[in-house]
Amino acid sequence: MLTAVTLGMLTVFGPLSMDLYLPVLPSLASDLASTASAAQLTMTACLVGLAAGQVIAGPLSDRYGRRRPVLSGLLVYTLASALCAVSVSMEMLIGMRLAQGLAGGVGLVVAQTVGRDLYEGARLTRYYARIVVISGLAAIVAPVLGGFLADVVSWRGFFVILTGVGVVATLVVLFWLPETLAHDARVSGGLRRTASQLAILARDRLYVGATVSSSLTAAAYFVYLAGAPFVLQEMHGLSPSSYALVFGVNAAAFAAAGFGAGRATERWGDRAVYVVGLAVLVLAGGVLLACALWVDALAPTVVAFVLVAAGAAIVSPPATTLALVGYPHFAGTASSILGMSRFAAGAAAAPLAGILGPTTMLPLATTVLVAAVLASAVYRIWLAERRATAQALDPEGAT
Repeated sequence: MLTAVTLGMLTVFGPLSMDLYLPVLPSLASDLASTASAAQLTMTACLVGLAAGQVIAGPLSDRYGRRRPVLSGLLVYTLASALCAVSVSMEMLIGMRLAQGLAGGVGLVVAQTVGRDLYEGARLTRYYARIVVISGLAAIVAPVLGGFLADVVSWRGFFVILTGVGVVATLVVLFWLPETLAHDARVSGGLRRTASQLAILARDRLYVGATVSSSLTAAAYFVYLAGAPFVLQEMHGLSPSSYALVFGVNAAAFAAAGFGAGRATERWGDRAVYVVGLAVLVLAGGVLLACALWVDALAPTVVAFVLVAAGAAIVSPPATTLALVGYPHFAGTASSILGMSRFAAGAAAAPLAGILGPTTMLPLATTVLVAAVLASAVYRIWLAERRATAQALDPEGAT
């Protein structure tokens, strides 16, 4: 139980680092005598770090075990957060946000790889469902919590809070997270070995299909997160408290769908649950497009947002299981590429939500629908029937 709680905690670093301080971005720019666009770069730097950090941490966790990389990452995260709090220039803050993201990415990888070390089959999917629920709730709750904190805490205070989170997480991992990768299961060989593993993954239809398809669903989810505040507050005039209530409903839907996906795979299997999640996302995109073109009403828009959150939560657990199931001997590398792809897709899609300004949700609706349809097409081509056997075993042998 303590291990599960610890791993769940590691998944919230990304959402907390990205979303908690959103309400104080304007005051941050003013205090550092900088611009709004420069303040936005602090978000971009963290997101880039979270993606790149996973690629670095994955192979390291396969070589040195799970504890050493995650403890190192947490120490760097804590130090970077503290330096963010005392930054004297925007350039310094952007650099420390990049370091914060790089270190935070370690926790995301380790949370996935430890699950692969410990579980198999339906238990593995159920574990990933719990991780999805925790991280998804954090992504939705963080900006709402930040809105309340912004009344009493400056932007520097937000980074003090993140420093405290880093300290607590470091102590929890130090005392309660066991090493789950045996010494004889660790790999060696440096960059050549990593390149060999990447080549194996690239030739596996199941891994590539699950990675591409779930990354497209992540794109739909991130563009929803980026665009929903403008749609609900600017277009439909919701107050901050009403906006928080709607996001609370979405958080509940995300949690229920993610938990339900983990349970449903025990009865119907990963692929069946995957298809249900894709169908929910396609439906959500269709409803959003109808609202953007013909029915400018709040109720169906909120329903569509709930469906986006639920669909993304349903897809992620079986997709993660399908991607990692064949790679117990280098789960860190496989997990890191999967995580990086999802964050990269989200980073690319999020700006599309406001590409035509804050008074239309047509770009948001179109992006969600296109991403969901493409994810379904990838599933149909690469995942519906596994026509090629994954090269799950390294022909050189894990050493």
